[in-house]
Amino acid sequence: MDQDLLARIDRLESLDEIRQLVAKYSLSLDMRDLDAHVNLFAEDIRVSRELTGRAHLKQWLDDTLRNQFTGTSHHIGNHVIEFDDPDHAHGVVYSKNEHETGKEWVIMQMLYWDNYDRIDGRWCFRRRLPCYWYATDLNKPPLGDNKMRWPDREPYAGAYHDLWPSWQDFWANPPDAKAPEVAAPAPLEEFLRTMRGDVTEPKIRVR
Repeated sequence: MDQDLLARIDRLESLDEIRQLVAKYSLSLDMRDLDAHVNLFAEDIRVSRELTGRAHLKQWLDDTLRNQFTGTSHHIGNHVIEFDDPDHAHGVVYSKNEHETGKEWVIMQMLYWDNYDRIDGRWCFRRRLPCYWYATDLNKPPLGDNKMRWPDREPYAGAYHDLWPSWQDFWANPPDAKAPEVAAPAPLEEFLRTMRGDVTEPKIRVR
């Protein structure tokens, strides 16, 4: 086989493995198999400013899942993946989640901004940045601002739109009578980078 064909096959296999990685994330999280879950991340995954490694990630997850939720279900949706090179990629994946938490049933809509690395032949998460649109009791639609509404906590904003300058640009620039200009299509493997422009990543409150 020529090298171009081999590279294309490798790209297809990588796409499938990354999609499986995201599905395994949801299943292992919801079934509370924390060993399976943390092994989806790079061995030196950063957990906080001071801590790195799967053991610290497992400890953080155990505390969060044991004390905040009884049960969870993460439903994966749209997934866009772009490659930086054959062993590094980034992507966005939607997630619609349900949480049993005390006496309330909290639903959530969010997306993850992901970085993926292939290490020793296997794809893993280098980082997941969760960006939330809302979290609210099933019977309480989250109208208005500060859509993150957990029981016994003050509502707060979830940074769902903060990665994307188009959200503010859309509302700040209503159309006039002239036909709008249309930008050139994004280059291959730069759809997400083109959409994000030079916007910096927001600080995310995760619990």
